Amino acid sequence: MKRVSLHLSAKTKENINMPKKEIELRLQSKEDLDRIQALPRGFYLQDTFACLRQCLGKLLVTNLEGEVTAGRIVEAEAYIGGIDKASHSYKGKRTPRTEIQFGVGGHAYIFQVHTHQQFCFVTGGENISDVVLVRAIEPVVGIDTMKQRRPVDSVKLLGNGPGKLCKSLGITKDLYGQDLTISENIWLADDGYIALDENIVQTQRVGIDYAEEYKDMSWRYYINDSPFVSKK
Repeated sequence: MKRVSLHLSAKTKENINMPKKEIELRLQSKEDLDRIQALPRGFYLQDTFACLRQCLGKLLVTNLEGEVTAGRIVEAEAYIGGIDKASHSYKGKRTPRTEIQFGVGGHAYIFQVHTHQQFCFVTGGENISDVVLVRAIEPVVGIDTMKQRRPVDSVKLLGNGPGKLCKSLGITKDLYGQDLTISENIWLADDGYIALDENIVQTQRVGIDYAEEYKDMSWRYYINDSPFVSKK
């Protein structure tokens, strides 16, 4: 399968501070994605909280069986490897499921909760085992395809939760371990949209009451004025 060619146009660079609505109008087709740059390895090798903060506003893109879909990340959570009691790799636990977490940043870590898939990207260098879980997206490209995958009345319900967004974007465990910097099927991209610091909320993560003192860590970030956030 041929990957969508990604590069950032001069026009996009010139309008990097353009209002959100104007940017969204530029991203209504597969062809619009031709002007967008995939995130390089260096993005994922940053401190995990830098990745968490900077992923807000980025696009999560899939290209599956000729169908391109993309959503803007509006909510995400950090899981900090060996010390975090909510992390699958707590105390350095290595299993076939968690093995990719110990690789170099920029790979997809996908796992299942009940019947729902959840998507994370690995951060940091080898043997760090930190990940960022994408919790919510604002659908941007391929909305009709998303609705076919997840039939709902409201566009908000396509991506306001980690399981929902995976269903809408077609993300399954078949994509586990893919290198997001070179994959033809799944990647994160930067179209120049900037989520301003004053519009970011830092709060507790969702659904991890078992994590003792780590359940209270403010390691969930979201864009405050987004109606697509899973929980405020």
